[in-house]
Amino acid sequence: MEKPYQAEACDFSGWATRNDLKCSDGRVIRRDAFKHNDGIKVPLVWNHQHNDPRNVLGHAWLENRDEGVYAYCFFNDSESGEIARTLVKHGDICALSIYANQLQQNGPNVLHGTIREVSLVHAGANPGAFIDSMLNHGEDSDEEAVIYTGMSLSLSHSDNKKGDNTMPNNEKTVQDVIDSMTEEQKNVMYALIGQVLEDANEEDDEKNQNEEESTMKHNVFDNDARTESAYLSHADQESIISLAKSNSVGSLRTAMEIFAEEHSDTLSHGIDNIETLFPEYKDVRPGAPELLTTDQGWVSKVLNKVHKSPISRIRTRQTDVRNIEKLRARGYKKGNKKEYIGNVELIHRTTDPQTVYVKSKLERDDIIDIQDFDVVRYMYNLDRMNLNEELATAIMIGDGREIGADGKIAPDKIRPIWLDDELYTIHTDVDIAGMTATLQGNGIPIQGTETAAHFGENYIYAEAVIQSLLYAREKYKGSGTSDFYCTPHLVNVMLLARDLNGRRIYDKVSDLAAALNVGEIITAEQFEGKTRTTADGKIKKLRGLMCNLSDYSLGATKGGEITHFTDFDIDFNQEKSLLETRCSGALTRVMSAIALEEDVTDNS
Repeated sequence: MEKPYQAEACDFSGWATRNDLKCSDGRVIRRDAFKHNDGIKVPLVWNHQHNDPRNVLGHAWLENRDEGVYAYCFFNDSESGEIARTLVKHGDICALSIYANQLQQNGPNVLHGTIREVSLVHAGANPGAFIDSMLNHGEDSDEEAVIYTGMSLSLSHSDNKKGDNTMPNNEKTVQDVIDSMTEEQKNVMYALIGQVLEDANEEDDEKNQNEEESTMKHNVFDNDARTESAYLSHADQESIISLAKSNSVGSLRTAMEIFAEEHSDTLSHGIDNIETLFPEYKDVRPGAPELLTTDQGWVSKVLNKVHKSPISRIRTRQTDVRNIEKLRARGYKKGNKKEYIGNVELIHRTTDPQTVYVKSKLERDDIIDIQDFDVVRYMYNLDRMNLNEELATAIMIGDGREIGADGKIAPDKIRPIWLDDELYTIHTDVDIAGMTATLQGNGIPIQGTETAAHFGENYIYAEAVIQSLLYAREKYKGSGTSDFYCTPHLVNVMLLARDLNGRRIYDKVSDLAAALNVGEIITAEQFEGKTRTTADGKIKKLRGLMCNLSDYSLGATKGGEITHFTDFDIDFNQEKSLLETRCSGALTRVMSAIALEEDVTDNS
């Protein structure tokens, strides 16, 4: 089918999205997520701004490829279009992003969506790939999102075959550095390298004096007037460059030092401030600094899986009929008085909301001076990530601050699943000692006699975790399919369980999930080393949490959702930002979670 456009005639092109690119919040855009957008034309706009028709710069034709969606972009003849054409041509703007809606998501995978527009954005808007979207009330999808991938643009198609969009290697060789110098810079470099002191003959002062009088002193910056003793031959220069390009050296400075040492009879001293000859440092990945964070994948899973409620003042009520002996129906014997059954107990609790916020500021001078990326947007993404992580942590294990500490998220406002009352969270210990005794023959052997001699400690630990969790499930009253949240280390210990022949018991995580009878195992390194002290003084170390987060209600009334406020302080010339939400959180079903712990009390 003939295309309605000519790719070679476009002003520029670039990747609108890339497949299998893991975003900072853990989501992944999968192949053909936007397949139905192949061949359509969408507006090309400036920085996703739609409040002014002058922000429309032209249009883009979309092409779905195996690697993602590629865009061929054409500027219009408007003033804004001409300005944008100049910015792209000179490399001042070098990245695209898309606005999409009707997104469908399965777990972390974005499977479907509709691209509504392509935008020119600052490359620095991307601190690593990310999807900037609202926290909606839907269970499995986001309504809309701005998706940044930060890939470089291409201004020419003549040198590249279609589909060949390999990113250039930004690391320059020594030859590249030398080639980037002007002729004048090269002359200065060679002159400085070739600066040689006269071979002083201390035994013949008169001869030295005569030579000094008869020799014209040369200016190292004057290449046309230099003595033979101060001249570095072209062969020497080539030797230094060849040495610098070798794998064993790889540095022009090191090559100069080696040459100077090997030719100490010719060169009397090193070269001061040689670094002034070299070009400026270049970022390997231009734009905003990459983020070094703790694991964030589980955060989005928690916030996506919890039940979103439009009510922030939560009340739960249950009638406890577990004491069946008192409530049993009775047989009647003629002539006897009929007795009343026992009373049922009504269980209820209420949870009020609390405001959780992240406040930050930037000096306006810094905002203006930072030119290679949008530092305001960058800080907003950091604040949003921190707020999401704090909410997810408070929901699962509590914020970790001491009671009464400044900034404490009250555990009766957003109730941590791990620290919740025994009526809602079943706390059970991993019985390592009991499992060891069983395997040593003091109990019923799991794999026959002398099992401990054939299996290592990892097997014992894995079996103890599985047995403890499965036994605790006998009391579990949660709904649907539950998931298991634990540290990466616990998963690794269980995966490394081996039999007598060295074969692993569990080949992959899905096998382990089946043994634990859970839908998914989700790791969170933030769980590592967390302990609590019980009422009787015992210290319990968290090993994992099992629950279906649809049994946890996160409530926020209208206006209490995550909201972003900005303000400019004239007195202090500062741009201030406030991200906040007012919400409550609690398990709404009794015995709907299991906290797997290990008793680490020091009884010595």
